[in-house]
Amino acid sequence: MNVVPRDLMTEIPVSSADFRGAMRHLTGGVSVITAGRGKDITGMTVTSVTSLSVDPPTLLVSINRDASSFPLIRRYGAFGVNILAADQLDVAERFAGKGGLKGADRFAGSRWVTAVSGVPLLVGALSAVDCEVEEIVERHSHGIFIGRVRDVRNSTRNAALAYWHGQYVAVDPDEEDAATLADVSVPARGRRGV
Repeated sequence: MNVVPRDLMTEIPVSSADFRGAMRHLTGGVSVITAGRGKDITGMTVTSVTSLSVDPPTLLVSINRDASSFPLIRRYGAFGVNILAADQLDVAERFAGKGGLKGADRFAGSRWVTAVSGVPLLVGALSAVDCEVEEIVERHSHGIFIGRVRDVRNSTRNAALAYWHGQYVAVDPDEEDAATLADVSVPARGRRGV
């Protein structure tokens, strides 16, 4: 593969609108990131959680520096990742700021347990993961938090909440969703190309 040296690249500006439009095509699992301890807690809805490594178990999440969660994660060195089930749309909307709720008020209406790190974890989430911050990589408007997984609480539920084209969608492998996704996205055996 030939790589063009950076000094020979032509800078072509990409508009924020074009980039956002492209990202609307990327389907993302919906999670709530929780931060803080005791009454000094907050959280936010994200689709930016990514598995980084299995050995050791590590994941990363990208968070805007202006988000209320950013300084709490930095201060306490921990965060929770709560992967939402399809019937937890109300939780996703609360933590996305619907209704103007902020900080600890976003936690009302759901059951939470305190993880070893002190962060709240959602009871009934598909998975609730307690992470210790291993590193923060700051770029542009965001910070990438690399978290070493310290505890995982999996449920037996399997219908997930996803976000695609500006709306929440349910994905349930026990229903039509899996068959529909397979029909439109999984190539038949023997077919080539994308």
